[in-house]
Amino acid sequence: MTAADSLERGRASYAQRAWSAAYEALSAADRTSPLEGDDLELLATSAYMLGREDDYVTLLERAHRAHLDAREPLRAARCAFWVGLALMLRAEIARGTGWFGRAERLLDRAGRECAERGYLLIPRILQHTAAGDGEGAYAAASEAAEIGERFGDRDLVALVVQEQGHALVRQGRVEEGLRLVDEVMVSVTAGELSPIVTGLVYCNTIAFCQGVFELRRAREWTDALAEWCDRQPDMVAHTGLCLVHRAEIMELQGAWPGALEEARRAAVRLSRGTANRRSAGYAYYRQGEVQRLQGELDAAEESYREALSRGCEPQPGLALLRLAQGNGAAASAAIRRVLGETTARLRRAALLPAVVEIMLAAGDVEAAESACRELEEISAVQQSELLQAVSGQARGAVALARGDPGAALVALRRAFDSWQRLEAPYESARVRVLLGLTCSALGDDDTAALELGAAREELSRLGAALDVARVDSLAGGAPGGDAHGLTPRELQVLRLVAAGVTNKAIAAELVVSDRTVDRHVSNIFTKLRVSSRAAATAYAYEHRLV
Repeated sequence: MTAADSLERGRASYAQRAWSAAYEALSAADRTSPLEGDDLELLATSAYMLGREDDYVTLLERAHRAHLDAREPLRAARCAFWVGLALMLRAEIARGTGWFGRAERLLDRAGRECAERGYLLIPRILQHTAAGDGEGAYAAASEAAEIGERFGDRDLVALVVQEQGHALVRQGRVEEGLRLVDEVMVSVTAGELSPIVTGLVYCNTIAFCQGVFELRRAREWTDALAEWCDRQPDMVAHTGLCLVHRAEIMELQGAWPGALEEARRAAVRLSRGTANRRSAGYAYYRQGEVQRLQGELDAAEESYREALSRGCEPQPGLALLRLAQGNGAAASAAIRRVLGETTARLRRAALLPAVVEIMLAAGDVEAAESACRELEEISAVQQSELLQAVSGQARGAVALARGDPGAALVALRRAFDSWQRLEAPYESARVRVLLGLTCSALGDDDTAALELGAAREELSRLGAALDVARVDSLAGGAPGGDAHGLTPRELQVLRLVAAGVTNKAIAAELVVSDRTVDRHVSNIFTKLRVSSRAAATAYAYEHRLV
């Protein structure tokens, strides 16, 4: 095949979004005869979509030089911008800033207005955002949007109008900001943007919606992103983050096995490339969250450790894990520490429900009340149904702890209705547990039993072992089934303990570490409320678990 044939094939494959074929054909053409600037950009984009991070930057640098040689300074400046942005996202700040400076110098020499000047406002927008300056971010984004509209650059308009929306939401102008975000997403789903910008806008929008507790939008755009990814089966870029987003949504919907599988796939996809390191940490954190809810405490701890090693703070999950392990002091210390160092309002909102739960478990009702009030204040500004559900659940739990079941009942009913509308079965079941306790405090034992029974049935269906065990302890035990609350692995270990096998021998038989078996045995003692191997063995025989 001649260079011309390879080039034609590469361009055709690019148009069809067949990234592997495009990369191979354009690379073959380039080896025979060095490509010109336009085709180098196609090759660079193909490399990006395949997750070839270093190749993407190298090829863009070559495209920049090719455009300079062809006396196309604006095209060269645009390439310089994208090189700078890629380097900044890899935390190579000095090199990235240098490329932005090179782009600005080229535009100054060109001496005319152009869309590229709007692109070079994006680093300024990001700086304002990082500094918490919403007004500055909005002003810079508005200036860039005007430039993009004047020159008919759809990519630029989408990137900066999205940032306008984000800035408005952060300033409390939620409805106005989300309207802009939705407007941008219309252009994305209509296929009006270039491949890289499409992926960036998808991922940024979904992450933003989740960060501001806009669950319905996050679900809708995640489904759209998944369809876009499925149409490009060999694409690597953005697919890892898509899986992380899907895992989080599936977790809230109660599809835990699927969520765990998506998070594991995401960790594998994101294992390549410096820029993906923290995103891989988020994938491990999502794994830990599902494992914690399933009662797989050792596996959850390992996932949280992996997340931390990649730069992702594994909170509030790790603090809640310590609480589940019976280490309330460690849970309190961890959640107080991370809340104390967190200033961003919405990030605090993500931590405050765990603060309420941990402080109530520690008997510190005043600290729980303070966290609950802050959560309610944020919810009043943010106008998110998810936040309303969370704050209502917190208010109900605090009111119940304060001995005011009447107030608790009103707050919990509202929270339950919100969780039901959001199709969040685990949180709905947890609220039902609180409703059962509230009805019991009000003397309505029949309704209390019904609420606890419904909660137990849902929690058992989900596989929430620790929650099932708690409901059973509240209800005085449940007949049959998995009333013990043990995971399948813990049940396997209990049977070996009951057979008189030592921890060391159990570790050898199950091909795990001695430490892992020790932790399983400790979890078994906690769940069965026993303090010795003999008592655990007696429990196993009494409840026909062996």
